[in-house]
Amino acid sequence: MTTEIPLIGDYSTPGTELNGARIGVVTFPGTLDDVDAARAVRLSGATPVSLWHADEDAAGSLKDLDAVVIPGGFSYGDYLRAGAIARFAPMMDAIAAAAGGEAGSTRGLPVLGICNGFQILTESHLLPGSMIKNDHLHFICRDQALAVENNETAWTRDFAPGQRITIPLKNQDGQYVADEPTLDMLEGEGRVVFRYLDVNPNGSRRDIAGITNAAGNVVGLMPHPEHAVEPGFGPDTEHGLRTGLDGLPFFTSVLSTLASGGAA
Repeated sequence: MTTEIPLIGDYSTPGTELNGARIGVVTFPGTLDDVDAARAVRLSGATPVSLWHADEDAAGSLKDLDAVVIPGGFSYGDYLRAGAIARFAPMMDAIAAAAGGEAGSTRGLPVLGICNGFQILTESHLLPGSMIKNDHLHFICRDQALAVENNETAWTRDFAPGQRITIPLKNQDGQYVADEPTLDMLEGEGRVVFRYLDVNPNGSRRDIAGITNAAGNVVGLMPHPEHAVEPGFGPDTEHGLRTGLDGLPFFTSVLSTLASGGAA
């Protein structure tokens, strides 16, 4: 029998504009953070819905959903290349179609890719560029400071522009790379969503920690916002140990986006 861990703190009236939204959380073989992502969705005031990578009716499973999270882990053990096998899953075909492809649309399905989910989004060509081994060739786990570069996406509207946040980071294939024209395009179009502050932990080009597609409905980032949503479990802050909640606005942001009509 599975018992849901009780929420810590008062979440009886989440400060969101839309309650009752249904947000899918995809599981692949090797996914590690799907339960954490589902809990973050629940803490935001929405209802998490489990999605299986090999669902034969993947498109049908997405029909009643308002958004999708592709969580972190090591899909298929990263045996070929991080995210390279997962991109061929039936669920990813359905998600790509619903999100509107890399070009996107103002009413495309909001999709958030976290860590391995970000890797899968680049392999699926929903986001440009690629992820390779950290420049120091080691796995890294730390609380990482980020700057919010773009608060006009479906997943960032509850942040302030330029806001400094702290989110846990854990990866070994976290170095974001792209050719110079692609990097210039991302910068010029305001599609760099998060940038590393204080230190670049993995060698990512131009300190890029997260990006969006042109429409703003698809966002990928390497740090893990789902690990900074609940008192007692987040990063340390000036208010005390494990009090950091900077990850929760990711999940409330998409509810605000849906409440406003779906436009990022």
